[in-house]
Amino acid sequence: MDTKTFMDQILQAGRKLATQGRDVTEQGLGIPEEGPERDAALSALGKGAVAGGVLALLLGTGSGRKLTGGVLKVGGLAALSGLAYQAYRKWQGGEVGEPGYTGTPVDRLSGPEAEQRSRVLLKAMLAAARSDGHIDASEREKIHEGIHRLGLEGQIVQLIDSELGAPLDPAEIARSADSPEAAAEIYLASLLVIVPDHPGERRYLDDLAGHLKLAPSLVRELEAQARSSGEHVSG
Repeated sequence: MDTKTFMDQILQAGRKLATQGRDVTEQGLGIPEEGPERDAALSALGKGAVAGGVLALLLGTGSGRKLTGGVLKVGGLAALSGLAYQAYRKWQGGEVGEPGYTGTPVDRLSGPEAEQRSRVLLKAMLAAARSDGHIDASEREKIHEGIHRLGLEGQIVQLIDSELGAPLDPAEIARSADSPEAAAEIYLASLLVIVPDHPGERRYLDDLAGHLKLAPSLVRELEAQARSSGEHVSG
């Protein structure tokens, strides 16, 4: 499985869990190691079983939060890049002298470019998931055990392991943005796993937006697009 496919499945699984209002600990840490109960738990997540399990592990450990965030409900990389494009275009209409949308959305990339952008988005999600401080050394160990138990391939496992142990550095994440598309997608991917009302997570988002050089009005538009999309899907 390449990283683009994995990211697409994470978003699709997130939509399924979010619309069901599932407790992520129920789907993630509660998956048995073997036997019919494990098969049933993985089957419940459908095609994105492995990706959904990893998402649950990242978000659910120690918090018991529910996947009810708006942007999680859109599902898929095409929807993520579409939201970023819509937000940018709407924002651009109110700005004078701003450059056009010149990059390529992630869903239209292929080959090494698609792999590189998808890895950046996965790293952004992993960093954001840690921004409230709930993933300590003990939680990292649970996640480490979980991703191996879920049977992920080596390259993705290595990336997750590496990022969970790396210093939290939104500036490093932002340096990977090579276009307005990439910057907007990185912000939205981070928003996937964050509760904006949580002070620590809000600080992280604000810091990331600053390093991405996103105008405050564009940030507001990105968040508004995410909320409205989630309301549309759930309604």
